[in-house]
Amino acid sequence: MRGNIAQLMQQAQKMQENLQRAQEELAQLEVTGSAGGGMVHITLSGTKECRKVRIDPSVLSDQEMAEDLLAAAFNDAANKVDAESKAKMAAASAGMPLPPGMKLPF
Repeated sequence: MRGNIAQLMQQAQKMQENLQRAQEELAQLEVTGSAGGGMVHITLSGTKECRKVRIDPSVLSDQEMAEDLLAAAFNDAANKVDAESKAKMAAASAGMPLPPGMKLPF
């Protein structure tokens, strides 16, 4: 029994280290979302901080279209960050089953 608890604690420690490493990698990550066939590009960090916005000048003549394309590009980038985060966290917690409904990071 004592061996099982020690093994479980070692697995938990390893998972915690893996999660920390994955979070550090995500902080360094940059993804770019685009909209309007590449007329608008938004680059976000892995923590969803906006790093860069590039807008084709032709978009600026129509304010409503520019607003829609900016929102779409941001959502595209945010979805890419979420997908990358989910993949990294799943890899970091491999081998350690989590209760249903529990999400990472905590």
